[in-house]
Amino acid sequence: MSHETLLDALLDADMLEIDDLHAWEFDLDEALVEALDADQPGDPEAQLLRVECMDGRSRREWRFTQAAVQAARFDPETGSWKLAGADGEHALRCFDAFGGDAEDDDGQE
Repeated sequence: MSHETLLDALLDADMLEIDDLHAWEFDLDEALVEALDADQPGDPEAQLLRVECMDGRSRREWRFTQAAVQAARFDPETGSWKLAGADGEHALRCFDAFGGDAEDDDGQE
């Protein structure tokens, strides 16, 4: 599924990868997302996205402002979004989770 903006991709994502690291947790500022959905300007300097992962034994965290998320550009060659953070440019990939049905479909118990 292709998205016009990184925010749209994040709203549909279940999992993220940042700089080739699987992000086990990420969240968006819900109030800011609601304001943007209502076509309000929001606050470009406010934190919109927080991403957290483990890199070996080290916990890493990235925070991105509304302006950074809105300025992100999709790179079709890598399939990732490029966005600037306080410590440089990052590559972010959004994924949908796949789930299985735990029910036994053959009717046998």
